[in-house]
Amino acid sequence: MKYLFLQNGDSALTVQFEKEISKEINGYVTALASLTEQANIEGVIETIPTFASLTVLYDCTVISSKNLKKKLSGLIENISAKGDSLVRIFDIPVCYDGEFSPDMDNVCSHTGLTRDEVISLHTSKPYLIYMLGFLPGFAYLGGMDKRLATPRLKSPRLEIFKGAVGIGGEQTGIYPIASPGGWQLIGKTPVLVYDSSKENPILYNAGDYIKFCSVTRKEFDEIEKQVLDGTYKPEIREARL
Repeated sequence: MKYLFLQNGDSALTVQFEKEISKEINGYVTALASLTEQANIEGVIETIPTFASLTVLYDCTVISSKNLKKKLSGLIENISAKGDSLVRIFDIPVCYDGEFSPDMDNVCSHTGLTRDEVISLHTSKPYLIYMLGFLPGFAYLGGMDKRLATPRLKSPRLEIFKGAVGIGGEQTGIYPIASPGGWQLIGKTPVLVYDSSKENPILYNAGDYIKFCSVTRKEFDEIEKQVLDGTYKPEIREARL
């Protein structure tokens, strides 16, 4: 896999892989992030994975850019393309009922699909988390069925409710906190994908997968109560994809 180093000031180094969005390239990014953390390189502060690059923040008084490049190059040599690998899948319950899906009619009208067909396609397969950004815990997901693609709202909302699940163009995702946004809202999850009270506030990582699961309003309310009580445990399974 081709890559190059880009220096960002005196305390950040970016490893840029080939500039395209693909599962294989993103596999190198997440694998390098994991290996870097496991290597516990003295001076490395944090890693920030994106679609096709990894930025490493470091203390230049502890490790030089030259030495960091050497260590990262060694880690990259130990990465094999991630295919048919064991990954974590987070089953995220979503209620697609009326008040939680104010834009479902827009999506149905644009795509020509019925409400049931939209839900069926949206819950049909796991989505790869390419990166986190925009909001804390906001996952950029890949793999949505193109039949669901719907343009963003012409006029974004000033506030979207926490847990909203929406479609924006060819992407889908979860709003982890209340915020402005322009995606077409088709459901809501009761699960806290971002919880600032926890030591690790974000539920998942880049390289994990999300599988949406349709639930009734009654099931939604039951899960929400467990979340509020602190007794809810998200469904996490491992599979080869």
